[in-house]
Amino acid sequence: MLASPNLGFAIFLVLVGFCSGAAAETFALAPGQALVGSINYYTTQSDDTLLDVARNNDLGYGQLITANSETDPWLPGPGHEILLPHAYILPAGPRKGIVIDLAAQRLYYFPPGGKTVETYPIGTGDQVGMTPQGTTRIVAKTTHPAWYPPASIRAEQPELPVMVPPGPDNPLGDYALRLGWAGYLIHGTNKPYGVGRNVSHGCIRLYPEDIEKLFRKVSVGTAVRVIDEEMRLAWSGGELYLALAPSHAQIDEISQNQPMSPLVPPDLAMRVTQAAGQQAARIDWQMVNWIADKRPGVPIAITETPPSVGDITQ
Repeated sequence: MLASPNLGFAIFLVLVGFCSGAAAETFALAPGQALVGSINYYTTQSDDTLLDVARNNDLGYGQLITANSETDPWLPGPGHEILLPHAYILPAGPRKGIVIDLAAQRLYYFPPGGKTVETYPIGTGDQVGMTPQGTTRIVAKTTHPAWYPPASIRAEQPELPVMVPPGPDNPLGDYALRLGWAGYLIHGTNKPYGVGRNVSHGCIRLYPEDIEKLFRKVSVGTAVRVIDEEMRLAWSGGELYLALAPSHAQIDEISQNQPMSPLVPPDLAMRVTQAAGQQAARIDWQMVNWIADKRPGVPIAITETPPSVGDITQ
C-alpha cells in the first residue's frame, strides 16, 4: 500500500470494484450486497464554499470535510478538485423502511421490494443521546407544520413564541414525519447548512429538497430504526472494507473549523481481526491506522492481495 496514503488515490484504488457510475441518491441493491455507491470529483469555481458543494451534491458538511480535510472549506479557490464521497457500507440488520445512522449522519430508505436503497445526509442532535436509539415507526405526515417549541427549548430561548407558524422562520421546514417517540420528527429545515452537523435537539433534519422526496415516498406505518455506528466492516469482491466516521466530538470540531483531535476506537484492532477471520494475515495495518487517524468516513479496502502461486514458487 502507500507509505503515507493519500485519500483520493487510496479510494480510487480500492473502490473500483463496486462503483455504480455517477453519484446518485438511489442505488440498485443485490441480495446480500454490503457496499453501494461510487467516488466522484468536483472542480471548484471561484465563488464555491464546501457548504455549497455539500448541498449541491447531497452530502452532509461533516461528511464532505472529513473526505477533504486538507481543503479550506470557505475559500477552496477555483480549479480545486474536491472528492465527493458517495460510497457507503450499508447498516447491518433488517433492510426495510428507514434506517438512521447518527454517527454516519445518513438516513437510508429501503423501499418495498428490496431492490434499491436511497440515502440522504442528515443533521443530528447537539448532544450525544438526544435522539433515542431502537425501533419505532412513522405515525403521521404533515405538510407545512407549525412548530410548538418544547419547554426545554423555551427555557433556553424564552423569547420564542408558543407557536411558530409555517413559513421561512419555521425550523421544521415544509414537511415533517412524526415518529412513534413523542416529540421526535424527521423534518426539513430553514437552515440547510446545519445538515451534516450536530445542531438539533434530537430531531433528524434533512435538506428541504430531500425531505420533500422522502415525504412523498414513505407512508404512515413505515418502520424506522435508529443506530449509532462509527465503525463498519464488510467484505466485497474478496476484499475487507473499513469505514470509520468521525465521533460526535470530532464533528463538533470540524463544524467549528478546528483540527480534528485523534481518537482511535479502543476495539478497532479486535473488530478488524474478527471481521478478517482466517484471512487476518492479509490485513494492511498501516492502512487501518491511517483510517483511524483520519476517519474519512468512506469505505476503504484494508486487505492486501495475496501472492499468486507463481510468486511463491519463484
